[in-house]
Amino acid sequence: MDIRQIDDEYSVSGQITLEELDEIKALGFKSIVCHRPDHESPDQTSFSVIEARAKEIGLEIAHVPVGPMGVTEEAVQGMVDALDEFPRPMLGYCRSGARSTAIYQKTHHIRN
Repeated sequence: MDIRQIDDEYSVSGQITLEELDEIKALGFKSIVCHRPDHESPDQTSFSVIEARAKEIGLEIAHVPVGPMGVTEEAVQGMVDALDEFPRPMLGYCRSGARSTAIYQKTHHIRN
């Protein structure tokens, strides 16, 4: 797992696994946002599986997928909602972390 800190409240990573959720919590993260649509690749753990375990261990979690259309207005609003509602620090993940970084950057003009 390659976690890259963007600022004090937000970090990004590539696809996480079920087994990594306990480590994510131990690192101090309080919430997670998945920016990867389900079924993007055959080896990908589905959001519902990640969501169930995250909730079991006390992490807030949301699915704000960024697919082939890129970072849409709807996705940006979903990310703003997650940032407004969830405790931080927050971890955003997708396949590589790029979409999670891009969507976070697009929330700055709305949240600041």
